[in-house]
Amino acid sequence: MVMPGKIFKLTRPVGFKTLIRTLKGYRMTERFSIEDKEFELVTEITDLEEGERSVSGIYAKDSVTFIYYHGKYIPTPKTTETYFNFTARKNDILLVVLQEKWTAKRIASELSRIIFGAKGYITETEIAPEDLKAFHDQNPRGTKVSFFERVAQNIDKLSLYGPDLIEASLFEDYSSKANLWYIVATSRKYGHVVGITRNGIVVIFNKVTPKEYIEFVVNEVFPIIT
Repeated sequence: MVMPGKIFKLTRPVGFKTLIRTLKGYRMTERFSIEDKEFELVTEITDLEEGERSVSGIYAKDSVTFIYYHGKYIPTPKTTETYFNFTARKNDILLVVLQEKWTAKRIASELSRIIFGAKGYITETEIAPEDLKAFHDQNPRGTKVSFFERVAQNIDKLSLYGPDLIEASLFEDYSSKANLWYIVATSRKYGHVVGITRNGIVVIFNKVTPKEYIEFVVNEVFPIIT
């Protein structure tokens, strides 16, 4: 099962005791009515767990979806649960949200509002092209896909695919004159097949648990986040 996630950075300092105090017990309800049906939708944070230099938990949000049934669309409530993790580095705190890009950005924005009282204090992260290439260089034969941007004046994007990609001189040629944006590679340490994008999106393509995902990201990807 593919597990996607995205890494963010807190732009304002905050202590972990404050994080836990702010997040613990957070619960917001709203009423949603349609035709003769009314739903109570809940947004809450549950299962908070404090580590040595981290805090993790579940961001749960209710919504109403419409299911087609015998010519009618039936409103049906559902709950989406998202695992998140705050981990401290030497000079900052990074947040990992285990969701697709746009949902992860929305949740990060909501966590900013909950923690700091306003959106905008949790922002996207960046990986420099040379640092992404350094990750590739740890296990060059494990890189199966590479995506470059700003290749040449008339070539904005270029992709290289294949199990023998490292044997092709094209990879080194384009690495020297273009920006590496995305790779799919096998981690030498963990053996995970992982896609990493320079804007902090990390997708693990083999089966892992949320905690295994966080362990990999903290140890293998955090060091190349600027």
